[in-house]
Amino acid sequence: MKKKILLVEDDPKVCDFVNQGLIEAGFEVSIAFNGDQGVKMATAKDLHFDLLILDIMLPGKNGIEICTQVRETNAKTPILFLTAIGSSENIVLGLNSGGDDYLTKPFKFIELIARINSLLRRSSNSNIQPEENPNVYRFSCLELNNTTKTLKANQQPVKLTYTEYKLILVFIQSPNKVFSQSELLEKVWGMDYDIGTNVVNVYINYLRKKIEKAGSPRLIQTVIGLGYVLKEE
Repeated sequence: MKKKILLVEDDPKVCDFVNQGLIEAGFEVSIAFNGDQGVKMATAKDLHFDLLILDIMLPGKNGIEICTQVRETNAKTPILFLTAIGSSENIVLGLNSGGDDYLTKPFKFIELIARINSLLRRSSNSNIQPEENPNVYRFSCLELNNTTKTLKANQQPVKLTYTEYKLILVFIQSPNKVFSQSELLEKVWGMDYDIGTNVVNVYINYLRKKIEKAGSPRLIQTVIGLGYVLKEE
């Protein structure tokens, strides 16, 4: 069965280029040319998409607003942002709103396909339920259930995006182990990213804020020059 992708893009040239390439790659593509149409399609109960591709700058609602609205009821569907070069602020806002990945314009189509396939693999793997009893990991005040894909801090539910969930899972499966940025990129994002990207730092900060908002102490520690570790102070 073909994977269904919603492309929300207002630039006709980019839209035609991406749409044609995705169709040739074996995907089924639906298109929205503005933000209002995009959010309507992305949240429609009678439509199902395996992945969303959102431009950020759109007529009507922008991509970040669409992502935020989608995440209110849907934490699982992968969301990939397309952004203009130099829009690091937009990238941070996009990831903070619940996006899973970003790609800057102009881009090579082969890289877009690689990002899409990586997100779809991660999403597919998240739906595989083990036959044994739920895998529950506990560390300090954290409790993560790897069957229901839920996290609690101080017994309070912590709402996570899929990428944030993958990140805390890596840490809680190996507490007190220092992970380098490149290790986290490989384990969480599943491919070799540009080592200059700040996506790891951004997601570490998101995760910290969400956990600490529930009353947790600082558990994800920065080890200067080495990476990050889950440990108690």
